[in-house]
Amino acid sequence: MPELPEVEITARRLDRALSGAEIESALAPGLVALKTFDPPLDAFAGGRVGGVRRIGKMLAVDAGGLTLLVHLMSAGRLQLFDERASLRDRTSRILLRIADGRELRLREFGTQQRAWAKLLRAEEVAADEAVATLGPDAYPPPPPEEFADLLDQPRHLHPLLRDQRAIAGIGRSWVDEILWTARLSPFQRGSDLDPEDVETLRSSCGEVLGGALEHYERVIGDTVPDKLPMPLRVHRRAGEDCPRCGARIEAIHFKDYVMCYCPEEQTGGRVLKDRRLSKLLK
Repeated sequence: MPELPEVEITARRLDRALSGAEIESALAPGLVALKTFDPPLDAFAGGRVGGVRRIGKMLAVDAGGLTLLVHLMSAGRLQLFDERASLRDRTSRILLRIADGRELRLREFGTQQRAWAKLLRAEEVAADEAVATLGPDAYPPPPPEEFADLLDQPRHLHPLLRDQRAIAGIGRSWVDEILWTARLSPFQRGSDLDPEDVETLRSSCGEVLGGALEHYERVIGDTVPDKLPMPLRVHRRAGEDCPRCGARIEAIHFKDYVMCYCPEEQTGGRVLKDRRLSKLLK
C-alpha cells in the first residue's frame, strides 16, 4: 500500500503538472470505486485544478469548489497520461479528462477493487469520516509532547504506529524502517517507552520519512512510475545482513504482511518465533 512518502511524491508531481488545468469531463468506468453520488461526478467538469495534495495516505484533487478524495489502498495508482484511456480499460476506475488532451487516471491492478474515491464539496472534506478520524501527520513528526501522548498506550509499537487514528501516513513498509532506525522492538509497548526512547522514535520518523522523500525527489522524474524504487534497508530484506551490525534480518509472517527486524539490535538477540509455526513470543 502506498504510504506517506509515496503518496506525497505523487501529490507533488501531479500538483506541479495539473495546477490551473481545466477539467473537460469526469468519468467513472469502475463504478465500484466511486463512493459518493452528491455532488455527481460530472460536476467536476469545467473546473480548474486548484491543486493536488496529500491527506494522510490519501490524495485530494481540488477544482471548482470540489475535492476528489482518493485512497489508493494496496493496488491503486493515480497517474497523469498524455493520451486518454478507453472506457473498456479494465484497470481504469476514475478518469479526469483534461481540456488539453491529457488524462488523470485512477487505475487499480488485481481483482480486489479496494481503491476508492469520493467527490466532496471543499467545505465537507475535513468532516468526512476518512479525514476526521486521522491522527496527526507523521511527517514532519508531531511536537515532542504530542508525540509522547499518542504513544502512551499499552499497545505494541508496530500496530500502534500503523494506526491511522493515532498517527497518519505510516504503514507496513515504513514502520519496519522506523523501528529499525530507532533500534526498538516492534513488540515494545508504547506506554513502556522512556522519554529518551520516545524522542529517538520521533527523530527516526523524521529521518526515515524525510529521507525517503529526498530519495524520490532525486530519482523520480516528472511522472511517478507504477512501482517506486523504495529505499528500504530492512523491510523485505529477511535473510540478508543488517546494514548496521551484520546480523541476519529476521521476519514474522502474518496473514497479510511480513514484519522484518534485526534481532541483534531490536530484540536483545532474540529471534522471535514465526506465527506460521507457533505462537508469537512475548
